[in-house]
Amino acid sequence: MNLDFSSTLSEPFRNADSTRLDLMTWTEVDEYLKECQGIILPIGSTEQHGPTGAIGTDALTAEAIAREVGRRTGVIVAPTQAFGMAEHHLGFPGTMSLKPSTLLAVLHDLLLSLASNGFERIFVINGHGGNIATAKAAFMQAHSTVQSRKLQVASRFQFRLANWFMHPTVFSLAKELYGDNEGQHATPSEIALTLHLEPSLQKKQRPLSAPSPSGPINGPEDFRNRYPDGRMGSDPYLAKSEHGEMLLNQAAIGLSKELLDFLQLP
Repeated sequence: MNLDFSSTLSEPFRNADSTRLDLMTWTEVDEYLKECQGIILPIGSTEQHGPTGAIGTDALTAEAIAREVGRRTGVIVAPTQAFGMAEHHLGFPGTMSLKPSTLLAVLHDLLLSLASNGFERIFVINGHGGNIATAKAAFMQAHSTVQSRKLQVASRFQFRLANWFMHPTVFSLAKELYGDNEGQHATPSEIALTLHLEPSLQKKQRPLSAPSPSGPINGPEDFRNRYPDGRMGSDPYLAKSEHGEMLLNQAAIGLSKELLDFLQLP
């Protein structure tokens, strides 16, 4: 699939080497807003990913995909919100979680900050399933606040939640590569992407015993009992770095098109 992004932004943004908000000055952002009022916000989680997966997997993958989408489209990418709602993983050392109410408040405030600056379209690239419900609630609350405060962007202020691992082309490729061994957590697809991004993680990979089958997700004690090593029906040893490159490309193509369609909505 070939996508033409040439009409997204004019110089200097279309061919910018970096669209990272954290590396821009406020004057550069001010100039950007004269042409485009969209921004990408990556969100992830800091949680266990089985005995061979990096704790930062969900943030690493969301950030990498967001930056690649930004590179392809010229749309600014905000710094990654690396802490999510992962309370059910707190039975495993290293997990750091926000309560749903805390995550909602954080996302609400970030969205309001962007709206106050003049950003009208917030494209959230999410790497963690546990964030979905809270993110949607934060969107609703932020929209209500923008309307009540009568901010200048109120008439066009919209959000889009893009869960990269659920995009149809990514989901299809993961199933093609791993079949039922994809599972639901510490999946080979997300591990493959981290191997592509951080080659040093390859040395952590090793064959594992059969995982506990996927099932319900409750509190941390129940989760640890059901899934003793943190995996849910997955075999991350199937992951390969070259798979990660393929998955990154599929996610970037699909989400770039989705983002451009989102920016053009009335």
